Amino acid sequence: MSEPPRSALRRSAPSERPSGADAPLTAVGETLPQHRARKRFGQNFLHDPRVIDRIVDAIAPQPGEGLVEIGPGQAALTRALVARAGHVTALEIDRDLAAWLRTQFTPQQLTLIEGDALAFDWERFADEAPATQLRIVGNLPYNISSPLLFALVAIAHRVRDQHFMLQKEVVERMVAPPGSRTYGRLSVMLQFRYRMARLFDVPRGAFNPPPQVTSSIVRMQPLPVAELPIVDAARFAQVVTAAFGQRRKTLRNALHALLDADSIAAAGVDPQARAETLGVGQFVQLALREPPRCTLRR
Repeated sequence: MSEPPRSALRRSAPSERPSGADAPLTAVGETLPQHRARKRFGQNFLHDPRVIDRIVDAIAPQPGEGLVEIGPGQAALTRALVARAGHVTALEIDRDLAAWLRTQFTPQQLTLIEGDALAFDWERFADEAPATQLRIVGNLPYNISSPLLFALVAIAHRVRDQHFMLQKEVVERMVAPPGSRTYGRLSVMLQFRYRMARLFDVPRGAFNPPPQVTSSIVRMQPLPVAELPIVDAARFAQVVTAAFGQRRKTLRNALHALLDADSIAAAGVDPQARAETLGVGQFVQLALREPPRCTLRR
């Protein structure tokens, strides 16, 4: 495996706070002085204690679990997680926030990694993690949510669950059933690997600064590996991507470069159907069909 960027693996220096996992935490709401949310990092800081408590109750963290937080920011959620679980590993891209976070927690409470979640080597991290299963949480920047979700699929076999706060419309797409207006590629690719549940919405006023959209909390529980269909992952992704490439097209037309009408029908799927009407299992059957062979003309 290639060496990940240094920025993705810069761990925290020893903290100057008192040692011991039970060292006092600063109060929820204490923020980094004069820190302005940075648009390039998609920062909107959660501050509503009622929302924080509701999120943590949904996660129900326990001591000894492999909790990983993406984007701790000003530590509103981090403090609550540490209070319940004792320790959190967090990944933060903002150097100023990372430096401040080191002053707020002891090494026994927080293992801090500076870096970009999209550039981070998640597979190496999962391989080296002491916990048998990871529990990943985070208020994800809306501009990187989809690629990050796809990146995390690679370590789903090491994950117990994921709880993320995302744009409400994105969560609706993630959990959408076949035939719905929001059902698409994201729905199929994630529902193939996870059991999905939208938990509740978070109003704009729960953040500082308030985002332009409403957020939602989603729970993602990886399906047991033994229950997953045996199908080539690259082929499956190729079929799903092509099928939703032009939603108005029938599968016969959308998949013409991958499957002919006879192959689609042999998979038990109507070639005249459209992608948004198919369940995950039907996409698996399409991916299992052999691509059409080219006939050479003499």
